[in-house]
Amino acid sequence: MPFDDAVPDEEGLRELYRQPHPLVLRKQIDHVDDAARAFVESSPFVVVATTGPGGTDASPRGGAPGFVAVLDEHRLAMGDLAGNNRLDTHTNILADPRVGLIFLVPGVDETLRVNGRATLTTSPAVRDAVAVDGRRPPLAIGVDVEECFIHCAKAFRRSGLWDPSTWPDPEDRPSAAHALREHIGLDVEPDVIAADLEAGYQTTMWEPGG
Repeated sequence: MPFDDAVPDEEGLRELYRQPHPLVLRKQIDHVDDAARAFVESSPFVVVATTGPGGTDASPRGGAPGFVAVLDEHRLAMGDLAGNNRLDTHTNILADPRVGLIFLVPGVDETLRVNGRATLTTSPAVRDAVAVDGRRPPLAIGVDVEECFIHCAKAFRRSGLWDPSTWPDPEDRPSAAHALREHIGLDVEPDVIAADLEAGYQTTMWEPGG
């Protein structure tokens, strides 16, 4: 164990916390109702968590509100826009279809959590449902919904994520260019890396994945 005093089991865990309120348990449903549909259709951003032989991965996905399509009350789908082609999410789904989603809506402190089982599909109908500007992606991630519920606002209230007054000044923000320079060991100035990143974003932002 990398840490001392590890909690040994669920019984030991429960000794540290009170039981959840009955309403917290009742809010979990097994389908996408009208309220959940409205949340998904308003969301431009979702975090997708998957697990495979190499470990667990959480991947951000974004698009115009509604880029995740509600096919019916039990199925969601999202298209695959251009990324880094590591395919971590995809290969995990092939090994283990369990998936967790957290939908965010800017300015809304609550989030929508969806858990279920994912499928990589090349179905033309599903790809049409998630097309961007009429361009179908090579595949879509379909999710069979097993659990769906609203998550409370405490994390966002504590973080002040949507409050601009809490945001760091631009010069104090972490730099992806600096991180890449250190991680890869590039002998290139961060400004050059940043410009290259931006050029790539502009070129492939709305390209279907692949």
